Amino acid sequence: MFHLYITLAYIIPNIYVYFRIKNLFIGKKYRLPYTIIYLLIISIYPIIERFSEENLNSFIQVMSSISGYILPFFLYLFLSVLLFDLFLIINKLVQFISPERRKSFSFRLTILTALILLSIVVVLAGIINLNTIRVSKYTIEVPRKNSKIDHLRIAFAADIHIQQNTRIQFIEQFVKKINALRPDIMLYVGDIVEGDNENETTKAIESVMRKIETKYGTFGVTGNHEFYGGNGQSNFFRELGITMLSDTVIRMDSSFYLAGRNDEHFGQRKTVIRLLESISHDMPVILMDHRPTQLQDVSQTIADVQVSGHTHNGQMFPINMITNTVYELSWGYKKIRNTHFFVTSGLRLWGPPVKTAGKSEIMLIDVKFK
Repeated sequence: MFHLYITLAYIIPNIYVYFRIKNLFIGKKYRLPYTIIYLLIISIYPIIERFSEENLNSFIQVMSSISGYILPFFLYLFLSVLLFDLFLIINKLVQFISPERRKSFSFRLTILTALILLSIVVVLAGIINLNTIRVSKYTIEVPRKNSKIDHLRIAFAADIHIQQNTRIQFIEQFVKKINALRPDIMLYVGDIVEGDNENETTKAIESVMRKIETKYGTFGVTGNHEFYGGNGQSNFFRELGITMLSDTVIRMDSSFYLAGRNDEHFGQRKTVIRLLESISHDMPVILMDHRPTQLQDVSQTIADVQVSGHTHNGQMFPINMITNTVYELSWGYKKIRNTHFFVTSGLRLWGPPVKTAGKSEIMLIDVKFK
């Protein structure tokens, strides 16, 4: 059903774009070749996506890589055409441009070229944004209680979605940035790896990610994509030295508690109250939950900090406007009662290799225990 929704969301705007471009910019003698070319281009994405997962043919894989850019291109072409239609409505009222000028060949060619180039530029900017890792830094204070430390530096990431075509250079850049931050603890907040089989890429990535150095180690929780992959990724996490917390809590060196929840896809996961009920109130509590849901419930517990991912901050404009309405906190930081909530826009992506909303992000939290 999800792929059906994506396909409909792709096809319906393209029907609008097809007719608007044809009526506004294409002369009558060019409409047949325009129609053929347009249909061929827009059909690439749904056809290739249908066969790419089950076909390892090199041509299919190359076309699959290309098709990933087609969806965002047509998204921004659709928005560009809408913007031009808005201009035409205003032009009817104000008459910036005369009807004769608007219908001239030179004007139509200039505008159509500008709309296409604008869409391409936005996609290129999204590709650059995706492949540039940025660090978002925060400093907060929480009650120290009986902790033996007065400061904790947390680095966390989510939504890496490691798969066979993941670039090893990107992972090397990630590890280098993490080690430069010198975190006390590294947290992976779900959707770290796709699928349930090891391959040459995942093995190479394992050797790189093992180079992350921290005082307390690396810990993680499952996301919905770990659920889709079954239990096959457990060896991947074990090879990385990531301690996975599955509705469990551990006491870290008389300094703080670290708790991790299963993703909502896993049946019968503990409520946050039940998960934390066994913890005494003697030290700060850090909670990992892949999805930033139930924030109000969490804020009524003893959790001092919760870190999450999943939303990707929409990944592409204007989808981020939807995630902002769905989640109380779609990205960034928010304090509710005495709990500090952080939601990352993700280190990598799912779907088209373009990010025009959010950033490829590591979050760094300096927690001062007062």
